[in-house]
Amino acid sequence: MQFEEFSFGSLRINGVTYEHDVVIDRGEVRKRKKKRSKEFREAFGHTLLSVKEEIPWKCRRLVVGTGSYGNLPVMEEVKREAARRKVDLVIGPTDQAIETLNQSPEETNAILHVTC
Repeated sequence: MQFEEFSFGSLRINGVTYEHDVVIDRGEVRKRKKKRSKEFREAFGHTLLSVKEEIPWKCRRLVVGTGSYGNLPVMEEVKREAARRKVDLVIGPTDQAIETLNQSPEETNAILHVTC
């Protein structure tokens, strides 16, 4: 998987530009569906990452890119679920998440937030 460019609101992977959050699941890229997490928006001031979303758990490591400024909240339940499944959870700003994916992509899935 080739990460070619990332800037606020835009991410290019394998020649395709995405202007929305993406999920990378075993090499396939799809749009992040955050509707199930919106019920928590008011409490956190942002649509966070919750266990109610379709998280790509079939991996040894899950990288969560929290946006350009690292503002995407990740619910504690996501962290507990990762530990329960024995999935190494790496959380950080999206540019750092991309670096992690570039360095060691084997058996790694990702959720990448492209704004804030």
